[in-house]
Amino acid sequence: MKFKPLADRVVLKQIKAEEKTAAGIILTSASQEKPEVYEVLVVGPGGLVDGNEVKMEVKPGDKVIMGKYTGTTVKLDGEEYTIVRQSDILAIVD
Repeated sequence: MKFKPLADRVVLKQIKAEEKTAAGIILTSASQEKPEVYEVLVVGPGGLVDGNEVKMEVKPGDKVIMGKYTGTTVKLDGEEYTIVRQSDILAIVD
């Protein structure tokens, strides 16, 4: 299935949590902390949003940081995706 986000929306996929600590200890899924880092999959065209011109700063492949309770989570074909406005993205990770 393909996504085509509208306006300033961005489709993200959460990067999996580490399964081992730096010391090599394997973590159970219950003890793994969900990372706040996501990969940008698809970016909307930007344009006029609420009367303001929006230029898209993120692009597919970027890794970004987002707030914990931001966006809408959807599940398609067994995969979870998060859809947010570009303004909900806090930073791009290099």
